[in-house]
Amino acid sequence: MKHVLVSVINDLSTDQRVHKVCLSLQKMGFQVTLVGRRQRKSMPLEERPYATKRMFLLFEKGPLFYAEFNLRLFLFLLFKKADVLVANDLDTLLANHWARKFKKAELIYDSHEYFTEVPELVARPKVQRFWKKIERAIFPRLKYVYTVNASIAELYKNEYGKDIRVVRNIPIAKPQVVASRKELGLPEDRKIIVLQGAGINIDRGTEEAVEAMQYVEGALFLIIGGGDVIDQLKARVDDLQLSDKVQFLGKKPYEVLMQYTAVADLGLTLDKDTNINYRYSLPNKLFDYIHAGIPVLASNLVEVRNIVKHYDVGDIALDHDPVVLAKKITMMLSDEDTTKRWKNNAKKAARELTWENEEKELIKIYSKFG
Repeated sequence: MKHVLVSVINDLSTDQRVHKVCLSLQKMGFQVTLVGRRQRKSMPLEERPYATKRMFLLFEKGPLFYAEFNLRLFLFLLFKKADVLVANDLDTLLANHWARKFKKAELIYDSHEYFTEVPELVARPKVQRFWKKIERAIFPRLKYVYTVNASIAELYKNEYGKDIRVVRNIPIAKPQVVASRKELGLPEDRKIIVLQGAGINIDRGTEEAVEAMQYVEGALFLIIGGGDVIDQLKARVDDLQLSDKVQFLGKKPYEVLMQYTAVADLGLTLDKDTNINYRYSLPNKLFDYIHAGIPVLASNLVEVRNIVKHYDVGDIALDHDPVVLAKKITMMLSDEDTTKRWKNNAKKAARELTWENEEKELIKIYSKFG
């Protein structure tokens, strides 16, 4: 049995893409170990059918965190049996690259985003140049790379002259655990709007969505997940006295998260076109909304727009102005006939947009090593 070591920089608890890849690899007959980190506020990790390792680090952010993480990851990979190393995103690639130099193992790179153009790096040019230098040193040497959508694959091809495979982050097709609004502690006499994500960060439109709730009546906005702007959002909700309209539920295990999503009337994905990474993003939440069978209000980004329009599962927000957003949200929540069509189309789309279909491309990549 071939051994695969899969590494990611997060705490494993909410990364559904990596979890699905590990399940697929195990199904192919590989012995899988997933390694990440454990933070002080990490949720307990549910039991999984493959091995997991969460490293507890002294530092949780900043240069010392990245240095400590990569050193610890390198040592773990170095002394652990492996035939294949899988690096998820640029912040694990360096340690995997080092480890491969000392091991007879293949290296596969799963790029979840166009890492060097995330807004957190664009705002810090020196740090951005540091990560770009790492990417340029390693990427041209990689034989096996896949990413989350065709637009990002094209960006990498144009820069490095490599054909990049595409494996989108689409949910597994399975029956959902259905809970009632009453069981979830949610009102039954109001419309429910949801925005979910593990990275609710700057420029993802959540600030404007909160502001828009000043002008939306008869609805409750649920923000489920974590991110860099959560504290700012909570302060803004207090300033605007919107606590009766906006609730923060924090991070939830995926199965619990989807219970809340399934009882919502509208799902929001509002990333802004302020940087290359967001411009070509294809957020996981879009597919989660489709699998939950709820309409989507999405920003006008090429990959997102293509899905929403192709399957006719919602509408596009052409403006992030809170007043304009509020009008769009109100219209979508009140149009019962169109909502019914969007919901029916979401159910049809969910039967096609499944991990079981998407993993066929993944199997082609890893079958070379089985």
